[in-house]
Amino acid sequence: MTRALATVAALAAAGAIAGCGSASAPRHDGAAAAGGLPAPEPGGLRVGAPRALAHEAGATTWASVRTAAAARAGPGRMAARVGVLRPRTPEGTTNLVPVLARRRSGDALWVRVALPALPNGRTGWVPRAALGAYGTSDLRLVVDRRALTATLLRDRRVVFRAPVGIGTRSAPTPAGRFLVRNVLRRYRSAFYGPIAFGTSARSATLTDWPGGGYIGIHGTNEPGLIPGRVSHGCIRLRNHDLAALAHLLRAGTPVTIV
Repeated sequence: MTRALATVAALAAAGAIAGCGSASAPRHDGAAAAGGLPAPEPGGLRVGAPRALAHEAGATTWASVRTAAAARAGPGRMAARVGVLRPRTPEGTTNLVPVLARRRSGDALWVRVALPALPNGRTGWVPRAALGAYGTSDLRLVVDRRALTATLLRDRRVVFRAPVGIGTRSAPTPAGRFLVRNVLRRYRSAFYGPIAFGTSARSATLTDWPGGGYIGIHGTNEPGLIPGRVSHGCIRLRNHDLAALAHLLRAGTPVTIV
């Protein structure tokens, strides 16, 4: 920056000297009015008209929650209230929600999102202004409760697969479509393993997840129990499998539990 200012000052001084020495000093066409800087090249940047973003096949769109908002049964403030969307998760991180549809109502844009609430699968409409920027994910984690496996797909191609432990029959892991909302290292322990992932899935009975009521994906200090129905609803992996998954899985990844 200092060098640039010095260059501008030198050019300005040179121009002043030339002006004093001769009334017929040459003028540089295209010089800007301020500082003797050259004018921008014509046609260097053309700002086009806004256009809708193309939806990529197989990609999931999500958004962060900026402010608390009432979720409505339809797009509009007069629609019945079906829940509340909050900007923070029980783990203290920014809340993320899948974006399912968009619609304009009057002069406001509304977005239908999946709510992290019981019963699982509930949706609601919130003002677009309550959400942050959109994100997309080409990943999908599929947990098969019958096969006791977790499979990570990228662009519908398998990039990871491992056996898992899931909830017992009295505290089952719920089925449905959810989202990885956070990646947590502060739960690192013998019980949770080296890393943990928080999801938007809710247990209807109980869970050993610290936030209470939600389904986590974490490690274990009893790898010999995997695969099996051994948890209170959370999804457990052997620690070396979890470490491998951590290199691929990220917040905003959709999770399908079948």
